[in-house]
Amino acid sequence: MTEILLILLAGFAAGGINAIVGSGTLITFPTLIAFGYPPVTATMSNAIGLVAGSASGAWGYRRELRGQWPRLRWQLPGSLLGGLLGAWLLQHLPEKTFTAVVPVLLILALVLVVTGPRIQAWAQKRSSSETSETSESSAGLGRGRFVLLVIGTFAVGVYGGYFTAAQGILLMGVMGALLPENIQRMNAAKNVLSLVVNIVAAASFIIFASDRISWAAVGLIAVSSLVGGAVGARYGRRLSPGVLRLCIVALGLIGLYNLLA
Repeated sequence: MTEILLILLAGFAAGGINAIVGSGTLITFPTLIAFGYPPVTATMSNAIGLVAGSASGAWGYRRELRGQWPRLRWQLPGSLLGGLLGAWLLQHLPEKTFTAVVPVLLILALVLVVTGPRIQAWAQKRSSSETSETSESSAGLGRGRFVLLVIGTFAVGVYGGYFTAAQGILLMGVMGALLPENIQRMNAAKNVLSLVVNIVAAASFIIFASDRISWAAVGLIAVSSLVGGAVGARYGRRLSPGVLRLCIVALGLIGLYNLLA
């Protein structure tokens, strides 16, 4: 019962954090590791379960998506293909490779969480504060910057398909460097692109690696993250990002200790 309750709480927190910050995997992944799930099983089960939370978070930001579809129609294929490649790498590389790489990725993700405020502040400075919410997001982008944006989205998709933690922060960094958008509209786009990566990775795991998935963990995370994503999208701006990041880093360090122990 303790395990069920803690996984439910982790899923709820991850759904809300993904909608606001974009690093909720650092809550659920270490939680599953702490209860003895193998790293690959934990990653696959977590990715499938968090699809529900990603969907509710993206829906909660639907108003900020207005006018962004002319650009997103090019970014979405990048996320889709990147997610497929990342999921393929996870399934076909030896598990010992994943076990060796995950601590490095987890450390990288924790660094990104800690530096997230600076990344977002930098992104906000790069964005045009006077951009109209109804303007087309691709306006003002040269061909070179637009190509870099799609390539960057693909690269983050590969990372997200292989290990989802902090892909949202990476996306915010890429878009902040290249887009004349305000921070909330970029966050809305980030939620949609992350959702696509999670969906394609989850579908790949279900079709080709269902025997390595813990469906009990998937169900618990799916139900709780669905609620968490909706709550996060609605009330997330009232919470302290510093407190959230402190919790994420603490649980991430616990997960890192369990991996290396």
